[in-house]
Amino acid sequence: MKNQKLLTFVHDLGVLVQRESGEPELLKQGAGLLATLIEHDDWLPEQFTVPHPEFYRQYLLYADPQERFSVVSFVWGAGQKTPVHDHMTWGLIGMLRGQEIDTHYFKQADGSYLRGESHVLAPGNVCSVSPATHDVHEVANFYPDKTSISIHVYGGNIGRISRHVFDATTGAEKTFISGYNNDVVPNLWS
Repeated sequence: MKNQKLLTFVHDLGVLVQRESGEPELLKQGAGLLATLIEHDDWLPEQFTVPHPEFYRQYLLYADPQERFSVVSFVWGAGQKTPVHDHMTWGLIGMLRGQEIDTHYFKQADGSYLRGESHVLAPGNVCSVSPATHDVHEVANFYPDKTSISIHVYGGNIGRISRHVFDATTGAEKTFISGYNNDVVPNLWS
């Protein structure tokens, strides 16, 4: 059963979210679960790996019915990147295929955002975001000539959460709701 890995991950994460109320421990244990999911690149259905020539795609793989978490594949076409943005909830990012660059930004007293360190995520790497620690970043495909795919897990239905993009120089913010690029989700029980 091709979707068994994703079904097992969703089940185990649901148990973890139900049991663990502390975010640091949830992120730590959730990172371990996500690392197991992305350990082998043999489970993601092809229709959730298709890039767009102009912008990255965000495919919903699973949304918890109680909106405690969501699982999304991000597909980065050649050279694509996000604007500087926040999440308004905790999140985990696991690199499945290719590589991406995660750059943190820090709000300054004048409202602008200072660019922090950049980290390259390679297949199997997992990192986190959280309003409690570092929620503002920019993500970019490492490759100028090929697709990269990462699996993201968020503490809510990320496609429905009101979030913000920022002009790093001025600090000006714009509210957005990302939605998703797919009309169907994987049948985890097939």
